[in-house]
Amino acid sequence: MRSEKVPIALTIAGSDSGGGAGVQADLKTFTALGVHGCSAITCVTAQNPREVRAVQAIKPLVVREQIEAVFAELTPAAVKTGMLFSAPIVRVVAEFFGGRLGTLPPLIVDPVMLATSGARLLKTAAIRCLLNDLLPLASLVTPNLDEAAILAGRELKSVEDCRAAAKTIYHRFGCPALVKGGHLRGMADAIDIYFDGENELLLSVPRVKGVSTHGTGCTYSAAIAGYVALGCRLPYAVELAKNHITHAISQSYRAGKHGHLNPLWEE
Repeated sequence: MRSEKVPIALTIAGSDSGGGAGVQADLKTFTALGVHGCSAITCVTAQNPREVRAVQAIKPLVVREQIEAVFAELTPAAVKTGMLFSAPIVRVVAEFFGGRLGTLPPLIVDPVMLATSGARLLKTAAIRCLLNDLLPLASLVTPNLDEAAILAGRELKSVEDCRAAAKTIYHRFGCPALVKGGHLRGMADAIDIYFDGENELLLSVPRVKGVSTHGTGCTYSAAIAGYVALGCRLPYAVELAKNHITHAISQSYRAGKHGHLNPLWEE
């Protein structure tokens, strides 16, 4: 019997001991899409859906060794980054991919800066490295409202603000942007804006109320990377990922005292 060849996706992100975000969410999402998931751990976090208690960064050299080990035997068809935490970690990731120009797989950058609980997940000194060194290598950046405000240099309060921010980010950093407007106030729908210089998409679905959103950014960007690994063009991968995260939210389940996204949802 011949075994099926499965595409590979790599996540470079932090570990979430609560299982709802970070590498744990990414690997669940890859599995749900039929993609073989690999990981390079950047940080170990002590967290649950309510709080981040502690963060221990992995040595940058070890982060690089993890990435190199994956590429040596399991060449990814797509890569996503999540929590990178420090300037040295951002730098080693950027240096690795910068040295592979021409052979670089699609790179989806989720510019994780703050946890849902408010804990800082990207040091201030690392933001400059992210903007200057990593985003120019990205195939897509997926900021939420707060992150997009930092990248675009303006506050976002409306859908038109999101459209303008996506275009500003594209022209400023040279990479397509998906600005996630799920936290826009007073909106009945959860609206995201995608812009890549040619295509602009307005992705809108009715907002699911009363559900925890811990891990949505990780799951959304992992789904994009997964669909890209499966061979989808980026705009279509974004549309499919929007559908995936919507179902993951609407089919949330409870474990312990908290609701959790369901990346393994079924029709």
